Amino acid sequence: MPLRALCLALVAPAWAVRVGQAALPHAARVPASALLMQARPLEGKVAVITGSSSGIGLAIAETLAGAGCDLVVHGSRDPSIMGELEHDLSSQNDVKCKYVQADVSDMEQVTALIDTAVATFGKVDILVNNAGIQHVSPLADFPEEAYDRVMNINLKATFMLTKFCLPGMQERGYGRIINIASVHGKVASVNKAAYVASKHAVVGLTKVTALEMAGTGVTAVTVCPGWVLTPLVQKQIDTRAAASGRTIAEETKALVSEKMPSGEAVRTKDFGKMVEFLCSEAAAQITGTEIVLDGGWTAQ
Repeated sequence: MPLRALCLALVAPAWAVRVGQAALPHAARVPASALLMQARPLEGKVAVITGSSSGIGLAIAETLAGAGCDLVVHGSRDPSIMGELEHDLSSQNDVKCKYVQADVSDMEQVTALIDTAVATFGKVDILVNNAGIQHVSPLADFPEEAYDRVMNINLKATFMLTKFCLPGMQERGYGRIINIASVHGKVASVNKAAYVASKHAVVGLTKVTALEMAGTGVTAVTVCPGWVLTPLVQKQIDTRAAASGRTIAEETKALVSEKMPSGEAVRTKDFGKMVEFLCSEAAAQITGTEIVLDGGWTAQ
């Protein structure tokens, strides 16, 4: 069954599927377009998601594609793997998808990323700045080149991508800038000077973006997660479990509970749903603020 037909069958009441709309009184009929919009609320939108080859970014891409959004996915993994991802997102969700390989620490490649998106789809409605790196070192020993790379990827790329996308969003009267920061945009941890500085700066940049775009239909929000069960975090848990002799479940709770009172990490699929909501009309007045998914970390 074609995806659009399947969406209609899933959303429509059982009696509507059985008898068909032709047999219903006019007042009881539900337009097919309305049913489709319920199932695919972002139909016709175009999203650029940086760092979307795995983890949080991939979950966001999968969720937005499921909501009908055409995608530009980005990552630095093997192009053949990313080509498969491009195909799967497109074919499984009946959307268009374009993979772009780019080093977002290089501003020429950042420019090319947006140029490719616009050349392919004609616009960018949603920008999810998710790409990020970290370097761990005491401040007194922190290498300058590592500091520069963290700031270029985590902050400058976010600034430049936002700058490139805003004019078109403002002209069309709709846009979503969603910056994935971290709980470290709210608090600090030792040996993470560049990462914490960059994420605090992203929070500030988001506020300025929101103020400058107020009343235009363009919103800007920072999402600040605590522990999220990404492949990278899972690798840390597996290593700790092997060393401690505890089960994966026990080690997951032990690691997460060190910071998050809930004892439960954020699931990537839930993260994706949060971003989908922020792209909706219901979130039109959520701007210039932070959405914190941290299980109570920053409440302490």
